[in-house]
Amino acid sequence: MAALAPAQIDAYRRDGFLVASGAARPADFAAMRAELDAWVEDSRARTANYGETQMGTPRFDLEPGHDAAKPRLRRVNNPAEISETYRAVAFDGPLADMASDLLGPDVKFLHGKINLKLPGTATRVDYHQDFAYVPHTNDDVTTALVMLDDMTERNGCLMVVPGSHREGQASLWDGARFTGAVSAAKAVDCARRAVPIHGRAGDVCIMHAKLLHGSEPNASAAPRRLYICMYSAADAFLLQRNSLPNRFEGAVVRGNASRRARLDPGRVELPAPFDGASFFQVQEDGARPA
Repeated sequence: MAALAPAQIDAYRRDGFLVASGAARPADFAAMRAELDAWVEDSRARTANYGETQMGTPRFDLEPGHDAAKPRLRRVNNPAEISETYRAVAFDGPLADMASDLLGPDVKFLHGKINLKLPGTATRVDYHQDFAYVPHTNDDVTTALVMLDDMTERNGCLMVVPGSHREGQASLWDGARFTGAVSAAKAVDCARRAVPIHGRAGDVCIMHAKLLHGSEPNASAAPRRLYICMYSAADAFLLQRNSLPNRFEGAVVRGNASRRARLDPGRVELPAPFDGASFFQVQEDGARPA
């Protein structure tokens, strides 16, 4: 039985995104929030990025200015590796069914992360496409953002550019420098065309990996936290190392694995390899003069 209505699937095809409810079972949703609250509390005692992922980079990424009184945890990399609840939400619940409705019967997992904008933090996301960080042989790749809190314009909601997934790949390079974001001129056009994604805690925004998107800092007293999972069709294969390697990479969540790669025509621009704790650092570094 389909998890998404035909109208939602049509909206995804047309606009490059959709918003739905019921991506996680109530008990799992409550457990995710409780675990994340505990990780934020633990971060108060830390003075630098900490934990370790499969690739040796920190699992927990702290925004500059973090301290015990005002924690600024901004990223948890691949929480499914350290939490059965986060794994189950990505693999066993309605979220993977939704991905299958959009990508076809055979779907695999790429990676997951939690992006946080705690009250008063400065984290913003410059306009970009996820596909540019994880280029594949075809573009049946999608990003599911489960809202762990209500998401509003005041707390730095996602801003998306409708229809931009049908406009090809946007460059995230400035000459020989990988900035992780579109050019300044392109960003102005994105901001002009962008619409805000509002939602209630427990909703999910699912967007095409080539959809241009960004977000502003949190200007409210309420947190804005997202559990983000990326999925692909089973016959879409990475052209470069996963930006967030993990032990679940390539695991089939619905249907069957594929022995054949499906190739879209044309050229794909590759990202520069990076070893930081998150793409926030890539964009910060890319914004600095070379």
